[in-house]
Amino acid sequence: MKTISLINRKMMKSLSLIVMVLFIGTTSCTKDEDTAGSNPAPEIPPSSTFAMDFTDFSNIDTTAYKNSLTYNNWGWAALNVGVWNAVLTLTFAIPVASFYESFNHEGVWNPSEGKWIWSYNFMAGGVAHLAQLKASLVTEGVKWEMYISKTNAFTDFLWYHGISNLTNTEGEWHLNENPNNPGEIILIEWHRNTLNNEADIKYTNVKTGAPENGGYIYYGINTSIPFDAYYHIYGASADNLLTIEWSRTNKNGHLSDEVHFGDSDWHCWDEMLLDIVCP
Repeated sequence: MKTISLINRKMMKSLSLIVMVLFIGTTSCTKDEDTAGSNPAPEIPPSSTFAMDFTDFSNIDTTAYKNSLTYNNWGWAALNVGVWNAVLTLTFAIPVASFYESFNHEGVWNPSEGKWIWSYNFMAGGVAHLAQLKASLVTEGVKWEMYISKTNAFTDFLWYHGISNLTNTEGEWHLNENPNNPGEIILIEWHRNTLNNEADIKYTNVKTGAPENGGYIYYGINTSIPFDAYYHIYGASADNLLTIEWSRTNKNGHLSDEVHFGDSDWHCWDEMLLDIVCP
């Protein structure tokens, strides 16, 4: 009897310890979730980390100078930038609209998912869509997921996702093509230096089997040099790199393209975008 009683006491002690551990563990998890939920939602990375700036090569009217000289150099730069702009405008129409609209809403903590959620309607192509942008804290910073739905078409399609660090100075986005072709099509990598007003963003074609897989357009701002903006455009199928540098203030610049020009020299344009001999 003493032996049985001793065993019972040991069993009760062990059970008590197990219950205590489980209780502490549950309390700890709940506390962590409550602490996260009591904090404000993380700041969404700026729109410039998602949508590249093409304005210097798309919103300029050269009509007044067409009878004077030529625009071969600036024109070749604008044509190549324009091709990427056109493709991305079509590819990004719904994702970009969903991203821009997110800044008009507040993230709400969802304890069941352990995430902040921005839920809202937006228009793209004249059609209403529902967006759910979700954010969760991870080791690298903040994990972002954008789910988009369209009535009678698709529901909760993960159109893009990404990671940003806590200071929003670097990160990446992974863009899937569309609900009918859900594979990844574009990788976006970005960096920002708010102290120097410098930034860069790179779109890389990562579509499996695509002729231009590995091709990219890379845009950056470097305020420490006269030509303070640049594009690097790499064509994977031709294995060719086109480099464009220009002044965002004066609009003059130069480019190099060995395949197009047959040399590795710079080819310049002035403040009126007209061809000139490089200084």
